[in-house]
Amino acid sequence: MSQRALGVTSAVLALSMALSSCGLIRDLTSAEGEEESPTGENVEEVSAEDIELPFVRTGRMFVEGGNDVAVEMTIDTLEHNGEYLMLDLSLNILEFITGEELKFASAPLRLVDPVSGEVLEPITSEEHGEPYGTYFIEGSDLGPIHETLPQPIRRYFPAPSEDVEFLTLTGATAGHVPGIPVSYVDEFTPLPEPDIHDYIDPETWVIIRDLPEDEIVYPETPPEPGLETDGFVMSMESFVDSPTASTTRAGDEEIIALHADNMFEFDESDPTDEAVDTIQEAAQSMRENLGEGTEITIIGHTDGKGADDYNQDLSQERAEAVRDLLEEELGADFTLTTEGRGSDEPVAEEGRNDDEEARARNRRVEFQYEVPMADTDSEEGDSGLDAAKRHVGPPAPYFEELDPFTTVTHEDLDLNVYPMVRDGAYLFQMVGFQNSTLSDLEADLEGDEASLPGSPQQYTEGTMGGFRLEEPGNGLIRYVIRIRDGEGEYEDFADEIFTLSPGEEYLALSVFPAPGPEVEEMTLYAGAFGEIPGVPVQ
Repeated sequence: MSQRALGVTSAVLALSMALSSCGLIRDLTSAEGEEESPTGENVEEVSAEDIELPFVRTGRMFVEGGNDVAVEMTIDTLEHNGEYLMLDLSLNILEFITGEELKFASAPLRLVDPVSGEVLEPITSEEHGEPYGTYFIEGSDLGPIHETLPQPIRRYFPAPSEDVEFLTLTGATAGHVPGIPVSYVDEFTPLPEPDIHDYIDPETWVIIRDLPEDEIVYPETPPEPGLETDGFVMSMESFVDSPTASTTRAGDEEIIALHADNMFEFDESDPTDEAVDTIQEAAQSMRENLGEGTEITIIGHTDGKGADDYNQDLSQERAEAVRDLLEEELGADFTLTTEGRGSDEPVAEEGRNDDEEARARNRRVEFQYEVPMADTDSEEGDSGLDAAKRHVGPPAPYFEELDPFTTVTHEDLDLNVYPMVRDGAYLFQMVGFQNSTLSDLEADLEGDEASLPGSPQQYTEGTMGGFRLEEPGNGLIRYVIRIRDGEGEYEDFADEIFTLSPGEEYLALSVFPAPGPEVEEMTLYAGAFGEIPGVPVQ
C-alpha cells in the first residue's frame, strides 16, 4: 500500500479529484439489483424512495510518464437539509501508479437538474479557496493517493431552486449518472469519526502504522448556515437553429432571434410579407409559453458594415417596426419595449471565409423575455416557431451500461458513438475517442472547420467544437450545451482530452437540447469525423 501527496489545484479538489472518464461503464448494478433494458423499455415510473444507492461508475485516470490507472467511484448519499445538498461518494484507485504525475482530464463534478437546466457546483470557502467537506491537510491543496483503498469524500452544493426528486451527476470519472435520488432530511448524516491520524502523522504525512483494508476517513469542514451560494449555481444554455429563427435559453431567460435576411429588404425597416408570417409564428410561441404581463424586449442588430450611427438608427427602426406587428398579434396582455444595438453584439465572426453567412447571422431582431424554469411541452397547437419549442420529459433512470452504436475514423483516431440518453429537457451523449496507433497521439479535436458557415462562434470551440444534431424531417439544428453563470461568463460542458495512449478509450460527454418525445433518432455532425445518421435516442 503506497501513500503519496500530489500537488493539485483547489479547483481540482473541489471535484473530489477530477478524473478521466476513460473506458465505458460496464456491468453495473441497477438501482433494483436487476438487469435493465438498454433501450429503456418497460421502465415503470418510480419515486426517489423506491431507489436504493449506491451507484457505481468506473473509469481511467491519466498518469504522466506512466500507465493510466483504473478508478472506481461510488455514489453513496445525496441529502437535502432545506439549505444545502450534501453528496457522499467514495473514490478507489484500483491499480498502483507507476508514473510521476497525475493529470485530471475531465469536466468538473457537477449536479444537474435536467428538467430546469440548473447546474450546481461544490461550494468553496472564500477564506481558504477550498471546497467545504472532507479535507486532507487543513489550509493546503495537497491531496493524498492511497491505491486500492476506498476514501470517503464529502462535498456540499447549493440547494436547487425547486424541490426535486432526482438529480443527474456529471464529470469526474462518472460521465453521466442520471436518476440519483434526493433524500430530504432535517440534519445531514454524520461522517464517521476521522481515523486518518491513527495511520498517518498529520505534519509529516509519514505512515505510522499499516493502513486499513476497508477505508480511511478524513475530517470535514461543513458550511455554516446562511452562506451566499449564488456563485455556485449556473444554467445550461441551449441553442436551437432553423432557417428563419433561432432560440437561445439559459435558466429563465430565453431569446428568439429572427434572421433579418428573411425579414427586411436592404436598407429598409418595414418587414416583408415573409417576415409578417415569421413574426406571427413567434407571437404564437410566446402566447403558449408566457404568462400575461410578461415583459418582452425587442432588440434590433446589424452587421459590421456601415457607420455606427447609421447602424444604430437602422437597428432601432427595425425593432420598432417589429414591435408594432407584435402588438397586433399579442394585444395588451404583454409589455413590449424596444432597443437598437447596432453592430455592437455580433454572434458570428465576420471577415473569414464564411463572411457573407456570418454577416447574415448578425443581422437579426431578437425577442428577449423570462420563462418558467421548468416549463413543459405545450399542447395548444403547433403553429409557433419550431425552434422555440422546449421539450421537457421526466428525469432519466439510472442505467447500467450502453453499447456503442457505431465507430467512425478520422486519420488515426476512432470515435465510438453511443446512444443518446433523454434526460429531462436534454440529450446526454457519450462519445469515446480511441487511439488506433501503437504510439501516444496528440489529437486535434477543435472541429472549427466542420461547423456550418456563419455558425455562432461560441458553439464551435473546444473539444466538442463543431458537434451538432439535426432533427430528421425539419432541418432544426441543435448545438452542444454551454454552461453560463450569473455574471454571463461561460464554461465548457465537455471533458478535456489530453494525450491519447494506444488502445485506451477516452470518453467525453456532450449535451444537447432535447427534441420532441416522438423523435427516436438524430443525425450527429461530429466535427472532423463528419455526418453520422441514425444515432438512437433512448
